[in-house]
Amino acid sequence: MQIWVDGDACPKVIKEILFRAADRMKIKLTLVANKMLYCPPSPFVRAMQVPAGFDVADNKIAQLVEPGDLVITADIPLAADVISRGGHALNPRGELYTKDTIQERLTMRNFMDGLRGSGVETGGPSVLSQKDRQQFANQLDRFMTRRGS
Repeated sequence: MQIWVDGDACPKVIKEILFRAADRMKIKLTLVANKMLYCPPSPFVRAMQVPAGFDVADNKIAQLVEPGDLVITADIPLAADVISRGGHALNPRGELYTKDTIQERLTMRNFMDGLRGSGVETGGPSVLSQKDRQQFANQLDRFMTRRGS
């Protein structure tokens, strides 16, 4: 098992939690983004740069993910793709997407996208709070404990 990170939009504080977890658990962590991202010196952490373009990083992650891998992403379509390939998806606010919840999240995302497309102001996500960070760290820890890593 390894961890893939949709690095373009992943908050720095979440990446730092992931860096520490990868070293502590000795698990491979790969940041995928269209620009080179900082990685601490570690045998377990690396960055993969992909060309710029719509969904290029998402497509690369979907192509490389294997059953049992964990993907960190707030991108609902990517999470759905990962789950359909036997992987797991966790968003930076600590929500673990599952086969049972992903379809509802995808439907809501498409509904909101349709509203925005028709000119309705829907606003963006709220700022990542301390509670969100803690939820993420707790969910990551629970996931890794269940996986036996």
